[in-house]
Amino acid sequence: MLESYFHAMETNTLDLTHLAFIGMSGTGKTFWSRRLADSGRHVVSCDDLIGRRLAEHLPSGDRAGFNNMANDLAAWMGWPDSATYAERESQYLAEEIGALDEVLTGVEQHPEESLILDTTGSVIYTGNNLLMRMRRDLTVVYFAASRAEEQLLIERYLSDPKPVLWRGAFRAKPGELPKDTVARCYPALLAARRQSYEVLAHATLPVAELRAASYDVEKFMAEVRRQASR
Repeated sequence: MLESYFHAMETNTLDLTHLAFIGMSGTGKTFWSRRLADSGRHVVSCDDLIGRRLAEHLPSGDRAGFNNMANDLAAWMGWPDSATYAERESQYLAEEIGALDEVLTGVEQHPEESLILDTTGSVIYTGNNLLMRMRRDLTVVYFAASRAEEQLLIERYLSDPKPVLWRGAFRAKPGELPKDTVARCYPALLAARRQSYEVLAHATLPVAELRAASYDVEKFMAEVRRQASR
């Protein structure tokens, strides 16, 4: 039902003044946000907004840069088998919902102001109402990782964890080490999210293509425009 609703909706922003980047952590959303910022576009990072809302819990407060903020949030949330994880996962999601609502309200009140929104991997858990608003007012671009690249995302999470909402997908077997549980359960988390990302997106860009040296901002925008106008 939700899929048919999303695909029936028309985005109001085919001139590409308002974009939202979605996809798993590590797929290049922030990299391309920064490239577009360098070309003069206004970028808002959901990670930064959430970090500021949770600043009192973080070592660096609201003074951390992007990488430190993400690392501080990951450290605060803890490993998914920790005693405090479920409570902090819920708290993080509540702040993410608040942050996204704040951004979308700003877009609704000031549609003349352009925006690139760098979302988190967990944006799909913020609820249908917010996702419908986002899809209505922004052109949603999905950074899609191949199956081979997804294995790299798993390895990256194990070596350099970023905030991840597991939403019950982390299920340890008796005697299993936490890192082994991550390696086993992460693919299922990716598969579940992939379907939601695909439904939400106006344009889907393969991560492998985006990494090509010849892929510049002009080509990026042209491909988003081509797909969004279909």
